[in-house]
Amino acid sequence: MNYELRSMQRRKKILVWFSVILIIILLIIGSGVWGVKLEKWKLPALKLPTVTSDNIQIKVVSEESVVVNVVKKVTPAVVTVGITKNQPVIDWNFDPWGFGGFSPRQQGSKEVKQDIGSGFVVKSDGLIVTNKHVVADTNAKYRVITADNKTFDAVKIYRDPSNDLAILKINTSGLATVELGDSDKLQVGQMAIAIGTALGEFRSTVTTGVVSGIGRSITAGSFYQGSEKLDNIIQTSAAINPGNSGGPLLNSSGQVIGVNVAVAADGQNIGFALPINLLKTAMGEFEGNGGFDREKAYLGVEYRMITRQLSVLNEVPEGAYVQSVVSGSPAEKAGIQEEDIITKIDGKNVRDADGGLAKIISSYKPGQVVELTVYRGEDTKTVKATLTEASQ
Repeated sequence: MNYELRSMQRRKKILVWFSVILIIILLIIGSGVWGVKLEKWKLPALKLPTVTSDNIQIKVVSEESVVVNVVKKVTPAVVTVGITKNQPVIDWNFDPWGFGGFSPRQQGSKEVKQDIGSGFVVKSDGLIVTNKHVVADTNAKYRVITADNKTFDAVKIYRDPSNDLAILKINTSGLATVELGDSDKLQVGQMAIAIGTALGEFRSTVTTGVVSGIGRSITAGSFYQGSEKLDNIIQTSAAINPGNSGGPLLNSSGQVIGVNVAVAADGQNIGFALPINLLKTAMGEFEGNGGFDREKAYLGVEYRMITRQLSVLNEVPEGAYVQSVVSGSPAEKAGIQEEDIITKIDGKNVRDADGGLAKIISSYKPGQVVELTVYRGEDTKTVKATLTEASQ
């Protein structure tokens, strides 16, 4: 029995060793076989296409490149407006009875030339747009300096009696012109670029910002030139300095969206421009009549438009809030008073969104009688006013 047991144990050991050796042999042989199979299923190396400048063009658009392109496109059509006039020469003579012991005495006059504003070319044969207040002195002579420093005398000046716009005519041809945009499509926040002669000294000055607001109402002017009520104005953060008046306000495509007109005296980065569609309307009239129609109707109130939002907040109707009434004007004769709100003219609602009071009045002619609906206190009344001709 012991012999048979030992014999069985030896056979088991031999079988185990045989199995181990057989497995090792199979593994050695199998590695070669599987190696071949795996080699057959190995994925080929990926080949990526080579990117060159011949088959792809990468264009990087940045704010900087937009401004540079606009400036290159428009600057040749932007001009400087200068004035030439005689100014008295004052000599102070000793006079014991005069102010401070001296009295002034005029010693002739001298011719003074100065750059005072900006403008832009709308017709290649020499039509220049600027602000009316830039060329307000009818006793002075004006000149236009183009971007290539050529100087031309303004042979004709057409002043718009209703808007702060003027057109200068110079004798030349082949001028670069601007492209007019559409101010009705403006959106608050879009880019705005201004070009002009800042401070009447630095020509082709470029400033950038955004459209900060639309449909503003402002009173613009100075101690010497008086003031003027302007409605539906564009507000911009692009710096508008004295001397920029009359220059173009542009969008990112280089289209003129406004005519720079004023700057807030008590604020920073608050400038204003007339919407370009106002100029388009005036240009249509100008080209049709060979000049501006001077027979514009006049009511005679300084006002501020009450928007829908202000109307709701203050529980008053929308309309033109009268801040002052011009003495002897049609408004005064009709009984319009300060703090009245003109809500309707001949049944038409006076709303800021529709262009305000000025736009409605501009549709009438001098001599026409209009019926004004007026909100006063908590009462509403109607009065009639006979419009007169606007002052020039």
